Amino acid sequence: MPQVTFKVWRGNKDAGEFKDYQTDITEGMVVLDAVHQIQAESAPDLACRWNCKAGKCGSCSAEVNGNPRLMCMTRMEDLPTDQPVTIEPMQAFPLIRDLVCDVSWNYEVKKKIKPFKPRKPDNEDGTWNMVQEDVDRVQEFRKCIECFLCQDVCHVLRDHHKHEEFIGPRFFIHNAQLEMHPLDTEDRLGDLKDDNGLGYCNITKCCTKVCPEHITITDNAIIPLKERVVDEYYDPIKKLFKMFKPKKPDAAAGK
Repeated sequence: MPQVTFKVWRGNKDAGEFKDYQTDITEGMVVLDAVHQIQAESAPDLACRWNCKAGKCGSCSAEVNGNPRLMCMTRMEDLPTDQPVTIEPMQAFPLIRDLVCDVSWNYEVKKKIKPFKPRKPDNEDGTWNMVQEDVDRVQEFRKCIECFLCQDVCHVLRDHHKHEEFIGPRFFIHNAQLEMHPLDTEDRLGDLKDDNGLGYCNITKCCTKVCPEHITITDNAIIPLKERVVDEYYDPIKKLFKMFKPKKPDAAAGK
């Protein structure tokens, strides 16, 4: 039973440091198991957020050896244990204490995104006609567990702190889920261009690499959204047609 050293971040938003803990590692353990064992043996006041321990709730997000990961899905056998294993909180969000961050900003962002707005039913019985291919296209985005690892690794949020101007990969997924839905009629392209900071993304694909649900965030969500914005606002042919398109009557003026 090898004993492994863990360097765990301890502290709050004002001050903190890494502290060393040793614990025995057994076959099949994940990083979250080791954290729980450290809590039981030597650090009962260590703050750590977790819930399902099955990779489906997204609660135990942290940075393990500098990589944003779910602790419950990071197996000890996949880590080098001949040197200390570092565990620290996500860097893109305010620290509460130890390994726990305040991710409430994400929920405020989600409230601002225009909700699903379906078109009128195609049939008298209130149903719609859809192509299965269109339905399948958005299913990938529904796998998101809101672990916010993609938000944490994104340099626009992590390094440049553009939280007021940039909604991040998680919410580009949400926008794509709505925009590409075969029934949705809402227009969010203006918001993506002006308020959500879509242009800040330089498609490094770092968000795709850390996604535990293997959602192809960059290729299937962000790039198609960028293409839609370009088509709508920067296509010279489309702009030319808009110039000659008759304006809608002003209902308020009675025209």
